[in-house]
Amino acid sequence: MLADVQSQVKIERSFANSVEQLLSRVEYRRAETASDLDAILRLRYDAYLKEGAISPSEAGRLEDAFDDVENAYNFGVFIDGELASALRLHPLSDTQQRSPALETFGDVLLPELRACKLILDPNRFVASPRLSRLHPGLPYVTVRLTILACVHFGIDLMTMTVRLEHQAFYKRAFFAYPVCPPRPYPLLSKPISLLFLDFARDGEKVVQHRRYWGSSHSEREALFGRGPTSKRLQASTGPSPLAIRARDGVGLDLPTLELAAPSIAAAR
Repeated sequence: MLADVQSQVKIERSFANSVEQLLSRVEYRRAETASDLDAILRLRYDAYLKEGAISPSEAGRLEDAFDDVENAYNFGVFIDGELASALRLHPLSDTQQRSPALETFGDVLLPELRACKLILDPNRFVASPRLSRLHPGLPYVTVRLTILACVHFGIDLMTMTVRLEHQAFYKRAFFAYPVCPPRPYPLLSKPISLLFLDFARDGEKVVQHRRYWGSSHSEREALFGRGPTSKRLQASTGPSPLAIRARDGVGLDLPTLELAAPSIAAAR
């Protein structure tokens, strides 16, 4: 029995070390130009088509109305300069804002917003199948963006809108719990379930459990302090001005959960 426990600890440490090494090769790039977003939309299409979640399209891109709303943040995750995965984030602070989870699970989320909870809705998490096979830690460096956003915005609840068969990952990694069974979801052919991470309660435990999810204030500010990528996208056509090397800045804050962006936290 003791040997089994020790073996498991060694496996977990080895995997954590591999994620740390991968993180040193990662850049998070804000989608601030049309070409930035186009690359993400094509990766989305390829990933969803491969798993049978959408029907083929001549456009070869998967976009929706939530890319243009005022609270949308789109990011690409690059390994050694190659787009490996992408993620979109929607911070929610009032009932007038929009996000995919709010549209699908409004009966669950609207009461939380009316109770002055700050919510983060991460969505459109996609990855290159080839790079996913090469880098098993890719999901962890990608969802790290959600932890950084929770700290930056002072989030109370984070949504996980996932297929039923993917719940185990989020329960294990985020101590998430299901709050609604699967429902139809925008543009997808397969139903999606809703889980919550109570970040106000469990955020410190989540970060301490996987210390590579720690971050510096300067890294978070560079990623989110400039405001939503949706607004900048409308005014920018040149090369993307910002690529954030993972863990840029001095030192790591673990967990510094008291930090929040005044612009959204003030809405409480």
